[in-house]
Amino acid sequence: MADDGRARWGDQARLARFAAEVGYAPDDLGHLVEAVTHKSYANEAAGEVPYNERLEFLGDAVLGMLIAEALMNHHPNAPEGDLSRLRASLVNSRSLAEIAEGLDLGAALRLGRGEQRSGGRRKESLLADAYEATIGAIFLDLGLDAARAMVRRHFATRLAAPETRLAHRDFKTQVQEIVQRHFQVPPTYVVRLESGPDHDKQFEVELCIHDRAVTTGSGRSKKLAERDAARNIWPALQALEAGAPIESLWAASTTPRIDECPDDAD
Repeated sequence: MADDGRARWGDQARLARFAAEVGYAPDDLGHLVEAVTHKSYANEAAGEVPYNERLEFLGDAVLGMLIAEALMNHHPNAPEGDLSRLRASLVNSRSLAEIAEGLDLGAALRLGRGEQRSGGRRKESLLADAYEATIGAIFLDLGLDAARAMVRRHFATRLAAPETRLAHRDFKTQVQEIVQRHFQVPPTYVVRLESGPDHDKQFEVELCIHDRAVTTGSGRSKKLAERDAARNIWPALQALEAGAPIESLWAASTTPRIDECPDDAD
């Protein structure tokens, strides 16, 4: 290996510590080395080096099943739709990358020169993929019970309060379902204000129903502003679900005015 080759190998001591934590023998890391090997590293290797995409495929399936199992146990009466949304709020690139960061898994990644130099050890997608690959490796090497124990440990806090995470992440979907049910149209979101420099943008949007603005939201991206608007209208929609008249929604509006939204709002 030349120049930055050793850095690209990853922190093998960190990988060994992780292996010991989940039950591997000190002298046999099984599929774990493959799990932390990115395709970019394999492409630059002299010989054929297995990389983690196949293990990621397996780990994704195992993780989805284990989280589904845990949610079934935590919520024995929840319908399939709620369980699916809860699982989506728990198993996504952001949450998996957060777990991988907590394990310092990025330090153990084996990367190609380009990924190494561009900060690949901190990239959300690489961290999430590597975490899923380690689950696949543990499933193959140590069995389903070992994979289950690791997933339960890493997701313990998230599983203890999944409703909170769902409410944070999935307000827009829930708002759309309720609005569609009561008004026969989906809500629309209109950007009313965009301010700040490129690196620190601030957006303000209005949530509209039948071309009437009923609430506002703000955030550092359009998506966050829309989510904020959905969260702001949530209490009024819950009252509507409980039997309040539709007029109460307009009365509960958080906008300083009820004005018209353009027809091309999206």
